[in-house]
Amino acid sequence: MTRRIFSACSLAATGLAASTLQAETKRSVRLGGPVFLKSDDPAALAHEHRRLGYGAAYCPTVKLTETERLREIENAFAAENVVIAEVGAWVNMLDPNSEKRRKNLDYVTERLAIAEAVGARTCVDIAGSFNPDYWYGAHPNNLSKEFLDATVENCRHVIDAVKPRRTLFTIEMMPWSIPNGADSYLQLINAVDRKAFGVHMDVCNAVNSPERFYRNAALIDELFRKLGRWIASCHAKDLAWVPEYNVHFLEVVPGRGVIDYQGYLRNVAALPTDAPLMLEHLKTAAEYDEGRAYIQKNAADIGVTLA
Repeated sequence: MTRRIFSACSLAATGLAASTLQAETKRSVRLGGPVFLKSDDPAALAHEHRRLGYGAAYCPTVKLTETERLREIENAFAAENVVIAEVGAWVNMLDPNSEKRRKNLDYVTERLAIAEAVGARTCVDIAGSFNPDYWYGAHPNNLSKEFLDATVENCRHVIDAVKPRRTLFTIEMMPWSIPNGADSYLQLINAVDRKAFGVHMDVCNAVNSPERFYRNAALIDELFRKLGRWIASCHAKDLAWVPEYNVHFLEVVPGRGVIDYQGYLRNVAALPTDAPLMLEHLKTAAEYDEGRAYIQKNAADIGVTLA
């Protein structure tokens, strides 16, 4: 081995060790969730998030035309060190009705522009559904090449219209449509081929079989191993199996189900990006308190700080 090659190998080994150490020492996660304060004041809302121990928030209600309020939201939450995790755009980009689909795409484009304006980590939607009755409903063609190609076109359309520099457009996985796991999400990322396209991680939505339910710890590791570099924001909830004669998973408060939260927190903490973990789909403030306390306890048990 020549001296030059030896030196290059030594530097590479040093860099690898440094990056490994960095991954091991990055032990913080921004937890967030809804707040129940009855106020439209961005400063009051931001302060309430911080009072509850949240370091991340869903974007407060705002229109793209409200330029002053957009600035107020960004500045108020930054002053409390609370990041805007996401702007939701929960409509069907694949609605079978062409006029509804056009209007929905316009809405999603506007939501991405809002996310860019407030400096949110992501604007998130699901890919949609060919189901004519339910915007998130099952349909046999939701796993087809037609579905993938249409989703790629929609994502490019939205991103190219806004050209975001501070935020990412993301698609949330669903159990019965593309993307429904790490490999199908990688396929979507490669097909969209836009720097402003990222991943919204909801590990519960990838649990669509008994095998994934029982082995969710391994599933979580796989999702983060394959998709970690693109993850912009994450959702926090839990899954329980309702006793029936067929498979029925039910979303529940974190701690009432089987999701490996210590593994989930370890993976979020090790991400190269500061991706928030956002509580969602709970019914009451008390349930959010319960879920937050469960996540806080698990984080403390494994030495992860919640920002």
